[in-house]
Amino acid sequence: MILWIDGFDRHYEMENLCRIFFPYQKIEVCFGAPDAADTRQAQAMVRVQESESAVRFTAWASIEGEERSQTAEFPQSVFAGLVDFERRREYERRMGVLLFRILCELCSCEPKWGILTGIHPVKLLRQLTQQQGEEAAMKFFQQELLVSPEKTELARRTMTVQRPFLEQNLPESCSLYLSIPFCPTRCSYCSFVSQTVERSARLIPQYVELLCREAEYTGAIAKELGLRLESVYIGGGTPTILNPEQLTRLITTVQKSWDLSHCREFTVEAGRPDTIDREKLEALRSCGISRISINPQTLNNHVLEVIGRRHSAEQTLEAFALARQLGFDNINMDLIAGLPDDTAESFVHTMDQILALDPENITVHSLALKHSARMIQQEDVERFHNDGAAAAAMLEYADSRLTGAGYAPYYLYRQSRMVGNLENVGWAKPGTECYYNIITMDETHTVLACGAGAVSKIKDPNSDFLRRIFNFKYSYEYCSRYEEILSRKNEVKILYEQFCK
Repeated sequence: MILWIDGFDRHYEMENLCRIFFPYQKIEVCFGAPDAADTRQAQAMVRVQESESAVRFTAWASIEGEERSQTAEFPQSVFAGLVDFERRREYERRMGVLLFRILCELCSCEPKWGILTGIHPVKLLRQLTQQQGEEAAMKFFQQELLVSPEKTELARRTMTVQRPFLEQNLPESCSLYLSIPFCPTRCSYCSFVSQTVERSARLIPQYVELLCREAEYTGAIAKELGLRLESVYIGGGTPTILNPEQLTRLITTVQKSWDLSHCREFTVEAGRPDTIDREKLEALRSCGISRISINPQTLNNHVLEVIGRRHSAEQTLEAFALARQLGFDNINMDLIAGLPDDTAESFVHTMDQILALDPENITVHSLALKHSARMIQQEDVERFHNDGAAAAAMLEYADSRLTGAGYAPYYLYRQSRMVGNLENVGWAKPGTECYYNIITMDETHTVLACGAGAVSKIKDPNSDFLRRIFNFKYSYEYCSRYEEILSRKNEVKILYEQFCK
């Protein structure tokens, strides 16, 4: 698809808006006006024309020879008092509304999140609520951002659950993330930097050694800065790809090098059922781990095979029963709506079986395909990607069943190229919410991250300023250039010195 931008010098938001309707096409951005409609491919244009008295916005699109356009004009007084970045943002919103409406008409669909393309819609609703009040914020979501009433209400419910957790945040609060970028196999939808054990098993001992050193080094920085550790999350990949001794070493390293006296939770994302056994769970239990994940994605064995998982639904049930037997009382389970070859009936069966297990948390993801995913690189990607209506029906069923079973949405985020332009939602029984997930999605406080692919997010406690510090993406790079990782961590101290000025 070609996107033309005329009279405006930004393209990011309009490009992402086009990607909602054309998720697997390259969006080519051009500045200026098209000479003539190219019927060989979809085209769209947004234009801003300013005069002393008014601002005129135009959107136009041509898809398979069919064209639509809309124009809106506003007096300059509408934008009076806005500083430059506010004016630009408001221009983007008004262009987005016009373009969204004509693309909905041409594509015969109306995505329920409207023109919102960001990852954190609940954070935006919270900010608007603080500025305008909840009623006005919800009205703005629906009327000015074109978000559907049901998605607006989902965001409001999530915001309400999050509020008391965010109010407990302190200027010195921080969390710790540890990355284990290894998996038994690579799922066909995966776009993360995790590597299969077959290709990288020899790196694991060295990786664990260096990760422990980075955790110690980062803990010393946190202590020097007077930071207060609120939560720890070991994610992946699949952390339980490590053996019991490696898991124990990593966890005890954190316990020895960090002050955990204020730590609310310590999560290990066990993840793949085929990596879970008694010895590993006993190791986690003996280390005092308070929360784990056992992630089936689906309980349909055919779908598991299609997406490249080597475990069965039966293994998921066995792993969950073993965890309960060993005393784990805060377990999360992940499901994905829109998986290839899955059906609404199959998803209903999976959801009902998971609810029968009665886990404390259930996270329902919508399938999202990035360019690096194996599924999207195959010629018949459409066969693997359910339509948005089927995935939406799955989420509607999940919402109804989870709400009826006493769960509430406590964190929500969105990604590009999600099936049906939908969302990921974490559901929890009251009192079992994962604090780390809440603060990460809201970007409430600093998250110090260690390991390959990890991204530290350094948050100014006095403003919305946030700086990211990236580790190297791949495990081999992490091991071979390790000293550079440690030197980057010193940026944390520099940033906090600036915050305190």
